[in-house]
Amino acid sequence: MSAEATNPATPGPVVPSAPRRRSRPRIDLRRLGRAALLGPASRGRLPDAIGHVVEAHRAHHPDADLEPLHRAYVLAESSHRGQMRKSGEPYITHPLAVTLILAELGAETTALTASLLHDTVEDTDVTLDQVGEEFGAEVRYLVDGVTKLEKVDYGAAAEPETFRKMLVATGNDVRVMSIKLADRLHNMRTLGVMRPEKQERIAKVTRDVLIPLAERLGVQALKTELEDLVFAILHPEEYQHTRELIVDNASRADDPLAEFAEAMRTVLRDADIQAEVLIRPRHFVSVHRASRKRGRMRGADFGRLLVLVNEDADCYAVLGELHTCMTPVVSEFKDFIAVPKFNLYQSLHTAVAREDGQVAEVLIRTHQMHKVAEAGVIALGNPYTAPAEEQARGRVPADEERVDPTRPGWLSRLLDWQEAAPDPDTFWSTLREDLAQDREITVFRPDGGTLGLPDGATCVDAAYAQYGEDAHACIGARVNGRLATLSTVLRDGDTVQLLMGQDPASEPSREWLEHAHTPAARIAIQRWLATHPAPAEHEGAEPAENSGATKAAEATARPAADTATPDAPVSRPGAAITVVDRPDASVRLAGCCTPVPFDEVTGFAVRGGVVTVHRAECSAVARMANAGREEVDVRWGDTSGCRVTLVAESFGRPHLLADLTEAMALEGAEIVSATVEPPSQQRVRHTYTVQLPDAGHLPTLLRAMRNVPGVYDVGRAQHHAPASPEPA
Repeated sequence: MSAEATNPATPGPVVPSAPRRRSRPRIDLRRLGRAALLGPASRGRLPDAIGHVVEAHRAHHPDADLEPLHRAYVLAESSHRGQMRKSGEPYITHPLAVTLILAELGAETTALTASLLHDTVEDTDVTLDQVGEEFGAEVRYLVDGVTKLEKVDYGAAAEPETFRKMLVATGNDVRVMSIKLADRLHNMRTLGVMRPEKQERIAKVTRDVLIPLAERLGVQALKTELEDLVFAILHPEEYQHTRELIVDNASRADDPLAEFAEAMRTVLRDADIQAEVLIRPRHFVSVHRASRKRGRMRGADFGRLLVLVNEDADCYAVLGELHTCMTPVVSEFKDFIAVPKFNLYQSLHTAVAREDGQVAEVLIRTHQMHKVAEAGVIALGNPYTAPAEEQARGRVPADEERVDPTRPGWLSRLLDWQEAAPDPDTFWSTLREDLAQDREITVFRPDGGTLGLPDGATCVDAAYAQYGEDAHACIGARVNGRLATLSTVLRDGDTVQLLMGQDPASEPSREWLEHAHTPAARIAIQRWLATHPAPAEHEGAEPAENSGATKAAEATARPAADTATPDAPVSRPGAAITVVDRPDASVRLAGCCTPVPFDEVTGFAVRGGVVTVHRAECSAVARMANAGREEVDVRWGDTSGCRVTLVAESFGRPHLLADLTEAMALEGAEIVSATVEPPSQQRVRHTYTVQLPDAGHLPTLLRAMRNVPGVYDVGRAQHHAPASPEPA
């Protein structure tokens, strides 16, 4: 499918010089429109307007029953008769084109039937009940799902709950999104009739939401063409430059890729391996990315070589012959057959070089792998059809009991997220973050299993990917055999052993959210925090002076001058905190959240004329406001120094305390007090109150403490320390 041949807004097609297999001629939609307006054909004969759909469908499903397609076309044509597209074509050309796209990718008959009808309920008098009576519950379900997608606003102001329901519908039947993607592709092909500002808006939505979904559903044929169409609209100058590069390369007298391909055919023929070697030109966006990465483009950079074989074992046989008889680029080898990508993709990737420095990338896969690589979930056919033996026994699952054993892992995780997310906004934000990830890594468990994670994932993400909410008890990890903090960023191919505590009351650290990149981890941690609020701050329940433990904890958060009189609040005019309209007020920094300069803060008047200062996000703020405490306007003064209480969690090991305090001293932190709790299940909790000359050094100090071997988490104190810790 060529973006250049179908989008009126872009220049004409670029024809690579490399020979390609004969493809079906481009269809004239205006001719199909005229045929559609003539009405249904004679009895027993399919209308000419869907002849191309039938031809493409038969190529993948030679025994398919075409009668539902016939009836669906007749209903769609009669319902849309008289409606026109903005391009001036009869409206029926749109569902025909969408259905043809899906037929060429190998969609089964039910999906094609629903595709022909996908706009009837939205734009005509046809009802869902009529669709169900005429074509059955499955087609009704698909048409209903696509109709709901038409009502979704994908923009920045999208209603999260609507989008959430749309994705749940997609998860229940991936064919819903397949039809929507084909629908968007045809609309993008004909976007030239729209105003430029509308073209840009639709292109941005396609880029931000639908292209990432196409990637995750494995529908590369749709994804690559959508990318090129979006590229042409949003970056016309770069698109034109890329086009010129491709045109210049097509005019070359020699073709290195063709020479590589012929050499490979000779190698494989001599080895008696039946294989088809094809040249796969890069699409525009791929050429653009390659040119930015490599600088000057050489002939072999404009495409890849695809080797298709019959069996999985043949893939490795081809790899062995190419690496034996040609010069391999070892760093380019990747095995996505043994470890498939998250979107079902399987293939061997390698590269071979020749003496003049030209390097050709090679993809090796079976014909079935290639079908899935191009069409993704569309190539799965109807994944909800029960096995033949179960159908014979009448054991066909109901709609609400659908189970898709071939559904991509990403889509299965998506359904788990929407169930676990505490609210639609959380689901929406985590989904958008996940869609923004364009690369996935694979890490290995000690038992040989694998975990698929987004690029940049940490040990926290690995813990929740493997154990779900049981990961709350994780106390550390070993990465490639070495002890590592939970904040450690993982790389492709790492081996991760997660160390789990035995305490059933284990809880996640609030700081884990800083290191969690996957929706599964973030949602699980956020849900736990929502159901386990921080301990109540003493001032919302009783006067401050009645709590000796509280005063002792708060004393650790006061400036150095306060330590001489720890039992009374100290007036600090002109110090770190200024109380607006009360310049002589006594100030106390709350020990529950330990605010430091440049935190957003708020103050409350408590007994004795003291103003206690909290971070704005502290859980005690709401409780004190509800208790009727007077809120006081406070702000930071000129000083940048601060005193802050930090909590470090680590494994027990010799000399840990010495190493940790040394790291803190090297960062200029003066330790005012320190406590260490008794070890529990190999975990040790340290609490330090430190004086910093500049609050801006706090992130650096936290990073230095986390880098100490054995320390797996460090964060600001969120509540006061235990009443009777052991002195350090």
